[in-house]
Parts: sequence; C-alpha cells; structure tokens
Amino acid sequence: MTDPASTDEDEAVQTGVRPQPTHMPTQHLSDGEQEADLELKPRFMAPDYKGSQKLLGRVALISGGDSGIGRAVAVLFAREGADVAIAYLASTEDAEETRRHVEAEGQRCLLLQGDVRDKAWCEDAVDRTVQTLGGLDILVNNAALQKHADSIDEIDDERLRETWETNLGGYFRLTRAALPHLKSGACIINTGSVTGLRGSAHLLDYASTKGAIHAFTKSLASNLLERGIRVNAVAPGPVWTPLNPSDLPAEKVAEFGRKTDMKRPAQPEELSPAYVFLAAPSCSGYITGVVLPVTGSVEAI
Repeated sequence: MTDPASTDEDEAVQTGVRPQPTHMPTQHLSDGEQEADLELKPRFMAPDYKGSQKLLGRVALISGGDSGIGRAVAVLFAREGADVAIAYLASTEDAEETRRHVEAEGQRCLLLQGDVRDKAWCEDAVDRTVQTLGGLDILVNNAALQKHADSIDEIDDERLRETWETNLGGYFRLTRAALPHLKSGACIINTGSVTGLRGSAHLLDYASTKGAIHAFTKSLASNLLERGIRVNAVAPGPVWTPLNPSDLPAEKVAEFGRKTDMKRPAQPEELSPAYVFLAAPSCSGYITGVVLPVTGSVEAI
C-alpha cells in the first residue's frame, strides 16, 4: 500500500483496505453503451465491508440505481438487510446485473424503468415499491444527467430544461411522491457533487443543479425535522462510473480524477459506505441537513 507521505506528483494515494485502479482506460462510451461495456469495470462490491444489520427490515428506493454509485449503494443496503427498489431510465442490462447482486445478498430487488422527469411515473414508482416491498423507509435521489460544454453559448434552453428537470426536478418529484409513506425515523439521501461546492468551468448547468441540490437538502431537512425525517446529501468527487466516459472524449477519460489530491478517481465502493452511514439510524440519528464531501481532496469545502 502506498505511503501518502512519500507520494510524488504522478503517484496516486491509496488509503483504503485494498489498492484501487489509478489509470483509467482511453475509452468513450457511445449512445446505448452502459456500465457493462466499460473496459475497466467499476468496483462496487466492497468485499471487505461486512454487514451488521444496520438496515434490517427497511425498504429503500434508489433512483439511478442500475449502475455506478447507485448500484454500489444498492449492494451495501442489501448487505445491511434492506430490500431495494431500483429506478432506472434505460440500461436494462445494468439494472438486471444490480438485481442479481442485491438478491445474492439475500434481499428482494424491484426494478422500475422510467423517467424521473415524469410526475406520474415517479408516483407510480413509489406506489409499486410500497405495494411490492411492503413500505418505504429510505429514499436515495441519485439519477443525474451530465454533459460538458466549453461555453454557456452551447447550453440552449432545451438542454437547460433537460438537465434541471432531471437533476433537481426528479429529486423534487420522487420526494413528493415518497413523503406520504415516510414515517418518523425514515430518511432521504441526495447525491450532490463536488462541482456543487466548487463550481465547474465546463459543467455549468450540471454544477448549478448540484449546488441547488445541496440547498434543497438543507431546506428540506429543516422542513421535515418535526416529522422525524432526516435529509442529508453526499457530495462525491470524481467517481469511475459510466457518466464521464459517456460525456468525455477518450483522451480526457484517461486523465479522469488525476487532479484530486489523491491523484485518482474513486471507485463506487468507496462512496457507498457514506450512504449506509447516513441511512442507518444507529450511525446518524443525530445528523440532518449535512452535505458530506467524499472527494479525495482536502479543500473540498
């Protein structure tokens, strides 16, 4: 394992249980390709994470749960005893793979294909979760749309609406649909971003939505406090998921994550324990309104 004190400019820092990949492939994902098509498969299994029934008997709904961070969260929630509903847009092969892993942990998994921009679908997704899995205790708002742009002139009104309606509107819609079913002790976890903390020159619309998600998290936490429902967010730095290889040219993908202090991107399994921490009342029962940075850098906030 690398000693952080001896790390030079080109050497990635490893401080976890097992060394993580440091060099990303020179690969761009075309339309229709998904996590299964990545040359370097994202690590989501967290084999050294041992469950201890922190979420036993609970039901979670995760948007964008078919791949990336959402998949890793689904697996650990299941390992902690929760049944999981996975909301996803189009990647059926990825969603089926996630279901296989959730069921391998001994828990039930419901797949829900649809668009978080659709109010009626969000309501139906929550209703199906409650009817099939017996309730709803944890909502993870995680679905996102990200596209790079060199200039604000490249972001027309159609793209602006699509980004905001997916990234922030989807969080509002699923939360509204879920609230009638959430009892005291339930929680909501939103996926923010380091770009919402620091901004991003080439992700103007995406970073703006993530900053809004952080404000939404704090505002909703205050709004729901008297109902005993906690609301928090995780703000990831660069994480190896299909999102960036789908958005960046191959040569940029190869450099992904190297500008962090740790000089590498995170793997999804390095993010998912933060979601378990925020979901489990035994760990975070006194925490609400927090945006937790998991960024691989010191100056995140």
